[in-house]
Amino acid sequence: MAGDHVECGIDRRGTYPYAFGMHSTVSERGQVTIPKALRERLGICAGQILDFDVEEGPLVATKAALRDPVDAVYGILGQPGSTDEFLAEIRGTPHAA
Repeated sequence: MAGDHVECGIDRRGTYPYAFGMHSTVSERGQVTIPKALRERLGICAGQILDFDVEEGPLVATKAALRDPVDAVYGILGQPGSTDEFLAEIRGTPHAA
C-alpha cells in the first residue's frame, strides 16, 4: 500500500491496512499475542474471554458471550413450586409475639 496515508491505523480508504498478514508466534506455554491493531479493531481488551474453534482448517477465535453467574446456576436444584412457596415452607408459620 505504498503511498497510502495511514492515520490512527486507518488508511484513506477507511480500511485497516494491518488487519491482514499480521503474525504472532506461539510461546512454549501455548500463548499468542494478538497484534494491537487487531485488538483495537475488534474491541478485544485485557481479560476478554475468547472461544477457539477450527472451521475447515483455519483457527477461529470469537469473543465469548458474557454470562451472568446467577444465570449459570439458575434452576439447577429443580425444586417444585414457586419461590414464595419454598420460602414459606422453610420459614414456617410466623408466631405471634
